[in-house]
Amino acid sequence: MTACPTGIAHTYMAAEKLAQTARSLGHEIKVETQGSIGAENVLSDNDVRDADGVIIAADKDVDRSRFVGKKVLVVGVAEGIRHPEQLIERVQSAPVYGGEPGDGAGGGAAAASGGGGTGGGKERSVAYKALMNGVSYMIPFVVVGGLLIAISLAVGGHPTPEGLKIAPGSFWEDVNNIGTIGFQLMVPILSGYIAYAIGDRPALVPGMIGGWIATHGELYGMKDASAGFIGGIVTGFLAGYLVVWIKKVRVPRFAQPIMPIIVIPIVATSALGLFFIYVLGKPISWVFTHLTGWLSGMTGTSAIVLGAILGLMIAFDMGGPVNKTAFLFGSGLIASGNQTVMGMCAAAIPVMPLGQGLATLIRRHLYSEQERETGMAALFMGLFGISEGAIPFAAARPAQVIPANMLGGAVAGALAGMAGVADAVPHGGPIVAVLGAVDGVPMFFVAVVIGAVVTALTTVALVDVAERRKSGAGAGTGGGAGGGVEVMAGADAAVTAGGASSVVAEAGVAEPVVAGPVAAGPVVAGVGAGAGAEAAVGGASRTAVAVVPVPGSAAAPGQGSDGEAVETDGVEIDGNDVSGVGQGADSDSDSDDSAPSAEVLSGYLTEQTVKTQLDADGKEAAIREMAELAAGTGKVADVDELVRVALAREAQGTTGLGEEIAIPHAKTDAVTAPVVGFARSADGIDWGSLDGTLAKLVFMISVPEAAAGDEHLRILALLSRKLMDADFRARLQGAEDKAAILRVLGEIH
Repeated sequence: MTACPTGIAHTYMAAEKLAQTARSLGHEIKVETQGSIGAENVLSDNDVRDADGVIIAADKDVDRSRFVGKKVLVVGVAEGIRHPEQLIERVQSAPVYGGEPGDGAGGGAAAASGGGGTGGGKERSVAYKALMNGVSYMIPFVVVGGLLIAISLAVGGHPTPEGLKIAPGSFWEDVNNIGTIGFQLMVPILSGYIAYAIGDRPALVPGMIGGWIATHGELYGMKDASAGFIGGIVTGFLAGYLVVWIKKVRVPRFAQPIMPIIVIPIVATSALGLFFIYVLGKPISWVFTHLTGWLSGMTGTSAIVLGAILGLMIAFDMGGPVNKTAFLFGSGLIASGNQTVMGMCAAAIPVMPLGQGLATLIRRHLYSEQERETGMAALFMGLFGISEGAIPFAAARPAQVIPANMLGGAVAGALAGMAGVADAVPHGGPIVAVLGAVDGVPMFFVAVVIGAVVTALTTVALVDVAERRKSGAGAGTGGGAGGGVEVMAGADAAVTAGGASSVVAEAGVAEPVVAGPVAAGPVVAGVGAGAGAEAAVGGASRTAVAVVPVPGSAAAPGQGSDGEAVETDGVEIDGNDVSGVGQGADSDSDSDDSAPSAEVLSGYLTEQTVKTQLDADGKEAAIREMAELAAGTGKVADVDELVRVALAREAQGTTGLGEEIAIPHAKTDAVTAPVVGFARSADGIDWGSLDGTLAKLVFMISVPEAAAGDEHLRILALLSRKLMDADFRARLQGAEDKAAILRVLGEIH
């Protein structure tokens, strides 16, 4: 099983490599793929029951509950590509997953480093995978709740001394209440699924209840505030690791069945809840009280300084104790006639969601499809002063987003303070200005816009730096999640050192065979990211492999689809048994050599976009040469912009896949229609590939933004699967002219 938060190409490649290798060793293999389009060629209960072992190459949490009692080997997805023979051999001596209590931390991310054995490829840290798991489940609650609240306020709200209010008993009050429920569930969901990723199902209840406690300050002495989303993250990790620890406690056999459904949830929930109320809650309440007193002593200081401080506080934790301290301080002064302090807060409140939404528009390639859609919702929420719209971004990238939010909030608050902006209602955002509650409207909007722009630019700069560092680390280590290299950004990512899982099943033999191809070898079932592949090679030997990339973020909306079968020698892809390479395409060597085969990659790759030999000897020059080649089709409106976007993608992480292959790509409206180019390099070009090989086969995929959601993923998946066939690559290298190249490429479909 393979799974990575942002992966396509490497998962398909891992599936092909595992299938080919198992076939050559005399094993039967089935590949389940859980890609951007969901699971394909899913392993049945019979497949798993008959399996001798499972290889999991994953960079995210995958459910291992169906593999209990099987030998499980955990590696990064790059290992499935680089060392498939070793994985198939090592899985036969891997530890049994679920054989004893606490041996693998359930199906959660903790098991990635715990039970089931580990491979040579690094995985992303447990904390990272758990946090991403929580964020992916939280996002729909933020979006739905926030938009319903925003719509109800826009249509049914009116300013009052207590803030924007909706008429009691009205239709819009009901809409607002539904949205409020979504917001109330947001942090518990975040906390619960962080815990679930670490401690599996027994951790879900303590995680969610802990998150609820974190957002209800009245339970630990805070009447008007709570620990907010940061408190929810804390309770999620505490619950997850507490459950993992409890699982390690030895209990009598008769008590084992009730441990995960009764004992562990009750003990963990009680312990965590009481710990938060009596231990963590007191310091949080103390901070809230003393911050309020400190702010009260600053009312006579410079308006610019006070505005900057309030802006920093508003932006820090978005609903947490620091944010609430600043907000309640400002709203409390309205009754005393000082409305300028609330004006500073009102200008800072929308900066975070507006800034984060703007960032997703400025540098789209830094964000997944799900994040970009969340960004649009955040922009809308920001207009209505709903700062929680930025929480998914802060939870996913706290080190980059929170400082950027605070800088933008400080700028907005300082500008509002300098201009003497006043707000007569305890609410923020452009909506209060539109409804007439703000004095000094022009400067209010200036402060909001400048603050949002500062936040957006700072965010993209910090995220870009973080991605560059991550890419550099990946190139240095050359494998695993920590060392993996991404090919597509966000949910569109193509290459990550994520994970893959393979299962080996026994077919008619009493003992699994450890080495060498034999007539009755073990059956390997693997789960990888990419298309399913099943190879049956004589005897009773059988291998099943399944491949899994991420739904997006967190599960991810807008990800591409790939429902087409891909053929390789003797491998069944998506349920179709294939006996030869390229069947269904014009690959017959006896056919007319002067004519290329039918459409290549749906007609996106043509004779115009093929070059037998690149002139360039460096990556940047090669990308420009490929862009100019694509321009010959008339589908490129701006060559320079296409090159810029492709190079920006390379800055995130190399698109060199190894095996002398590179697939640079760009999503930009500099092209008017999808176009794919191909060229060869005799000497090879240093592309920073995972395996250190120079790129001699270069494909460049260019698609407009409108087609980016599915077409580039489909093309990339087809290419990465087929390019794992060494014979195919050799024939592509040896093709004499464009016509011969097109005939070979015609096998990709």
